[in-house]
Amino acid sequence: MNDVTVTSLANLRNEVHFGDHTLITDEPIEAGGEDAGPDPYTLLLGALGSCISMTTMLYARRKGWALERVTVRLRQKRIHVKDCEECERTEDGFVHRIERAVTFEGNLSDEQRARLEEISHKCPVHKTLTSEIVIVDLKDGAVS
Repeated sequence: MNDVTVTSLANLRNEVHFGDHTLITDEPIEAGGEDAGPDPYTLLLGALGSCISMTTMLYARRKGWALERVTVRLRQKRIHVKDCEECERTEDGFVHRIERAVTFEGNLSDEQRARLEEISHKCPVHKTLTSEIVIVDLKDGAVS
């Protein structure tokens, strides 16, 4: 995996550099940005959706299944815990709820589709987002 470096540009725009690639992030105009690129939560959803797609595609390829396309639709909401039927660990305050719909195109049996749905919950980014995450400051400011 590549290290990621984010550098502020103008207003709320940032340059995200990783390996030989660069992209611009920003906030929408209504949030004070210039809408020059995706906002951070859109990137997060993009990472999750990409991981789901890649994981299920690789699994199907390994199995020799006729999976032609994976489409992942995602949205994120911040909701109060009392409105969250699925919440088990958090008892008060707010949670971030990610809603997803995954569709598989190809000549697949019902059993294959069911297995791909199971596998879609096992992608590494999904596991990361549903596990404890620790973010620490580096003493020298460099990622090693």
